[in-house]
Amino acid sequence: MSQSLVKIAAVWLLGLMLAVAAAIVSINLVNNSVAGPQQPVREYLSALQKGEGEKALGLLRASVPQSNPAMLDGTALQTAAARITDVKLGAAEERGANQAMVPMDYTIDGSHLRTEFLLERSGTEWLFFHKWSFVPAALPVLDVTVVNSSEATVNGVPVNMPNGRNSLAVFYPGEYEASLNGQYFSAPATRATVTGGDARPASLNLLTEATGALKEAVSGKVKEFLDSCAAEADKQQKLQPDCPFYHATNNRVMDGTIDWSITDYPTVSIEPFGGRWVVAPLDGKARIKARQVDLFTGAATDINSVHDFSFTTRLDIDGDTVKLTPQLNY
Repeated sequence: MSQSLVKIAAVWLLGLMLAVAAAIVSINLVNNSVAGPQQPVREYLSALQKGEGEKALGLLRASVPQSNPAMLDGTALQTAAARITDVKLGAAEERGANQAMVPMDYTIDGSHLRTEFLLERSGTEWLFFHKWSFVPAALPVLDVTVVNSSEATVNGVPVNMPNGRNSLAVFYPGEYEASLNGQYFSAPATRATVTGGDARPASLNLLTEATGALKEAVSGKVKEFLDSCAAEADKQQKLQPDCPFYHATNNRVMDGTIDWSITDYPTVSIEPFGGRWVVAPLDGKARIKARQVDLFTGAATDINSVHDFSFTTRLDIDGDTVKLTPQLNY
C-alpha cells in the first residue's frame, strides 16, 4: 500500500472516530436534557397549567383514591397551578434501581417551596435514548369542611358538601382555595398548599357566618311580627296580649285608651348551633299608653310605661325563603 493510501485511511479513521465521539456526546446531551428524567416533569407541569387533567394523570401514573374528582381537570386544575411561579428544575439525583429524583423549586404566594419527583427508567427509544416515567403513587386527598352548608366553592368550582364535608383528590404541586358566597351565608376564603403526594395536606375549614342580607331579612320579619302584635293588642284592647310584652295593674283600664308601640326593636344575632342556624334571644322594649281608674279612690290617671321584653324564635330557611316562628313563654 502506498504512503498516500495510508494517509487517506488514517484520515478516514480519525474522521470516523470523531463522528462516533460526537454521536456519543450528542446522545449523552439528549439523555441529560430532552430525554432526561426532567422532561416528564416539564410535560406534567405544562399539563397542570393547561388544566389537562387526563394527560397529567397519565404522565404521573397516579391512582385516584375514592374521593370527589372536581379538582382534577379544567378551571379548578388551572387555578391550582396558576400560582406556581419561579420554577427551577434541579439536576436529577440517582436513587438506585434505575430510579432518579428530580427536585423542583418554585414559589407560591411568596413562599419558597420544593417538590421532589421520583422517576424510573422505563426503556429506550431509538436504541440509544433513555425513557423515563414517574414512579406510580396515589394522589393526595384534600379534606374540606363547611359549617351548616351543603355546598362550597373550591378553586372557582361549586362542590357539593354532604353533611358539610367532602374529600377532593388533587394534583401537586398547587394551591387550593375554598370559600362560600351565598345570599344568606358566607365564609371567608381559606387556602391550602399541596407540595407532594406523600403527605396528607392540611384541611380547608370554612367558618360560615350569616350574611348581612340574612340578618336584614330576619330583622324585617321580627319587626313585622312585633308591629303586628302591637296593632292586634290595640285592636283587642288587651293589657296582656299574645305578644312578648304585657302590662299588669290592679286598676281598671278604660276601654279604647290602650295604645301599644315598640320603642326598641331587638338586635338580631344568628349563630350556628347543633347543625342548625339559631337566632339569639331577642330583647326589646315596648311602651303602653292608656287611661286608668283607681278602684279605691276613683281617680283617673294616665299610664305611660316602657316594658322590657324577650323572646326566642325558630329560624327556617328554604332557598330564598326565610321563615320565623316566635316561641313565646307565658
